[in-house]
Amino acid sequence: MKTALIGGRGRLPAALVAAMADAPLVAALEGFAPEGIGVDLPFRVERLVPFLRALEDRGIERVIFAGAVTRPRLDPALFDPDTAALVPRLMQAMAAGDDATLRAVLEIFEEAGLAVAGVEDVAPTLLPGAGVLAGAPGPRDEADAARAAAIVAALGAVDVGQGAVVVQGLCLGVEALPGTDAMLASVAGLSIGLRPDPARGKGVFYKAAKPGQDRRIDLPTLGPDTLRGVAQAGLGGIAFEAGSVICLDLPAMQALAAELGLFLWARA
Repeated sequence: MKTALIGGRGRLPAALVAAMADAPLVAALEGFAPEGIGVDLPFRVERLVPFLRALEDRGIERVIFAGAVTRPRLDPALFDPDTAALVPRLMQAMAAGDDATLRAVLEIFEEAGLAVAGVEDVAPTLLPGAGVLAGAPGPRDEADAARAAAIVAALGAVDVGQGAVVVQGLCLGVEALPGTDAMLASVAGLSIGLRPDPARGKGVFYKAAKPGQDRRIDLPTLGPDTLRGVAQAGLGGIAFEAGSVICLDLPAMQALAAELGLFLWARA
């Protein structure tokens, strides 16, 4: 099956291409080119329908989405009539939140006759199963991870975020639109008076998919930079939902976790 990867910013598209048996056609929204790989077919949202026809002309039967994309600014002058007809549908979805927007995008691609695959369909090794991958989380870490998991599930249910920081039962940060790096930097900048005594437990950063989200798109992603952010935030490690979180270069993450004295735990 001939596949196109619809890429965004970051290292995930390149990691996905490297893990796939057959090299896909790489397409990317203008201004959101992925790192480490070339783009075969750039496109704009205002010309979405012509882009879908270009995929059909190239014999593409399946697409996979990977990488970070923020909502682009649209130029009304660039819309073709067919894409303009989709605007009310997209605007209604955008008003309902990110998950609704992504579902609407997937539906448009499927209506164009394209199958939509997820990371677990083409590169399941990027989604680690349950187990401790580095270090050794203790009972306090396990309790903090359970508390963080409950917080992330509550946030995800209202389409807010996929991550939280909990230290000794206290939530020090939640992930929202600015993303993981911004949240960890915020935790790192907290005054000592707002943090529990680290001698009693350094805390955990937890990451998980949103409850009920479409697993074919926007699964949470971790990488070596996340570990560095966790270390700078003074936390003890990372816990994440097993089988639902993409790990970029897991061997490098495990080595770095050991170097930084952090645990890395795929939590069942």
